[in-house]
Amino acid sequence: MAKLKIKSGDTVIVTAGEHKGSQGEVLRVFREKNKAIVEGVNIVKKHEKPSAANPQGGIAEKEAPIHISNLSLVDPKSGEATRVGYRMEDGKKVRFAKKSNQVL
Repeated sequence: MAKLKIKSGDTVIVTAGEHKGSQGEVLRVFREKNKAIVEGVNIVKKHEKPSAANPQGGIAEKEAPIHISNLSLVDPKSGEATRVGYRMEDGKKVRFAKKSNQVL
């Protein structure tokens, strides 16, 4: 299993596909599938059967996972897409944005 550089809570930008250019916060990461769910991106309609929680049933809209390769972290300084690097600071391994050299 490959090391993923995106974690839940990160702000990412979609770099490829139908939703290219849209930004959002990562809600969940599926490491085994190399996919992530991004808030407000890749919305799909899901038909739901009536249940105790939703007695009416109906069509709900929710976010579907996007492949990690189509996501890039947003640089906190410039707001653009950036690559991620790792380095040691005070004996701790930290992630940093390659564009601005800022710790994430």
